[in-house]
Amino acid sequence: MASSKLMKAIYVALLLLYIDAAISLSLVSSMVAFLHGRGGQAFEVRRDVNAGGTGVVLVGFGGLLALWLEHRSRAKYGKTSPVYYLWALVTILSWLLTLTALIYTYVLTNMHSDQGIDLAYAAGNSPEPYPRDSWTPENWHTQVNSLPLVHSDDHDILKKKLRCIRGWRYNLIPFMILGFVLMVLVILELLSFRRSRGRKTEQPHESAHLVA
Repeated sequence: MASSKLMKAIYVALLLLYIDAAISLSLVSSMVAFLHGRGGQAFEVRRDVNAGGTGVVLVGFGGLLALWLEHRSRAKYGKTSPVYYLWALVTILSWLLTLTALIYTYVLTNMHSDQGIDLAYAAGNSPEPYPRDSWTPENWHTQVNSLPLVHSDDHDILKKKLRCIRGWRYNLIPFMILGFVLMVLVILELLSFRRSRGRKTEQPHESAHLVA
């Protein structure tokens, strides 16, 4: 009974994680398209004033396949399929990957948050890329947006894309939480099924002893 309830909870958690992963992928796609397009080009400055597919494919689609095979294995053989064990391992590795990405992204963003663009130096170095410091896409475009750009449309473009970049970074938090919940549910369900299976195998032995 407990295993059945946990299995239903796994489906709910998997659905929520899949939706969140799809949102994350759409934000990343928008960010990458911008960086390879307008974001990678030069912005004219007024010179008189001085920077998750694993979740969808392996955890999402892989989870649906693993759960389907698990239902068949339990109904036909009364045991857990090897694919389900493999998927349980994938949920652990996926969560660790998300946690690492979350920590790395926030630490890296904070490390570069106090950087600024030297407008006079940038103007003298034009049209070469700005050579000072290393930047994340979010930090760089935040600083560019703070400059007195010639075209007001550039500010609107940057603000819109910065919302996507920050949205992706903020979305790592619920993505990590949902991944953790799914991982815990899968582990608990496996342990619950193993305990219930162990009790069922003990019952025939106890009955045999009583008959003897």
